[in-house]
Amino acid sequence: MSAESTRSVTGGVRKKRFGLRIAFVSVLLALAGGILGQFLYFAHQISTATVPDVTSADAIVVLTGGQARVSEGLRLLEEGHADRLLISGVHPGTTREQLAAVTSSSMPLEKASVDLDRVALNTAGNATETAVWVQKNGFNSLLVVTSAYHIPRAKAELSDVLPDVNLIAYPVFAKDLELDTWYQKPATIRLLMREYVKYILARLRNTVRAMS
Repeated sequence: MSAESTRSVTGGVRKKRFGLRIAFVSVLLALAGGILGQFLYFAHQISTATVPDVTSADAIVVLTGGQARVSEGLRLLEEGHADRLLISGVHPGTTREQLAAVTSSSMPLEKASVDLDRVALNTAGNATETAVWVQKNGFNSLLVVTSAYHIPRAKAELSDVLPDVNLIAYPVFAKDLELDTWYQKPATIRLLMREYVKYILARLRNTVRAMS
């Protein structure tokens, strides 16, 4: 083979490799852009979350993770938005009296109206224990009280185990978490990114479980 033919073949191979690299980089950029777009939509949903117009249901579930969540759930119960409340994820050593003391509740946590789940350790566990409680009591609608940033994952987990129950998200807004300007605060950005990853993993896990 002549030197000119060799150069031609080599040049063709280089062009092919360059084209493959460009295609590979393009695919990576497209994937990154898609992930970024989905995260921005996720963050927008959280930052614009509002309290629902309809706040009455058969029961209320509070997913623990902060005093404000429990206080809000008890307030809704006291105001008659539902007749029964489940606080899911309570530490085994925490008593009803201790819970009442750290909230703004004007009434004790009576067993007739407030149930405590001490088994759940995470959001998936919250959903499992809530499903058992809902099915045992025959509830058809549920006010889901948790932090605004936690709402998407909580609903994803709950809807997977309670597909026929009307889930009404009731977001709780932490005073020190300014979600409307989340993009200006590195700590909030990190929080939302972690929550987005957990949300995606929950959706994937539920999808795989449904297909198996």
